[in-house]
Amino acid sequence: MYAIVETGGKQYQVEEGRYVDVELLGEEKDAKVVFDKVVMIVNGAKSKVGQPYVEKASVEGTIIKLDRAKKIIVYKQRPKKGYRKKQGHRQGFARVMINKIRTTASKKAVETTEA
Repeated sequence: MYAIVETGGKQYQVEEGRYVDVELLGEEKDAKVVFDKVVMIVNGAKSKVGQPYVEKASVEGTIIKLDRAKKIIVYKQRPKKGYRKKQGHRQGFARVMINKIRTTASKKAVETTEA
């Protein structure tokens, strides 16, 4: 069983017990997160497709790591004009371990602990 969720303007395929790297969520490490925008749930004959989202479905996870991706180089040049510009960029991401895919209305409120 897997689900397709939408977060940060992108869609990700997630499974229970696996992790996924998503855009930064504004939460700290070890915080619980809930993805409510579930586009599709695939479970054999019990698959559900949302219009645009599956009602009463959610995906729960825990942030296990906050990091930045490998550096990319952005290089711009105009020929015969003497214009050259070199920049580097590292995109931040949050690694989320997927704990539970819920398909019913039994969503639990997730409380974040502030220390």
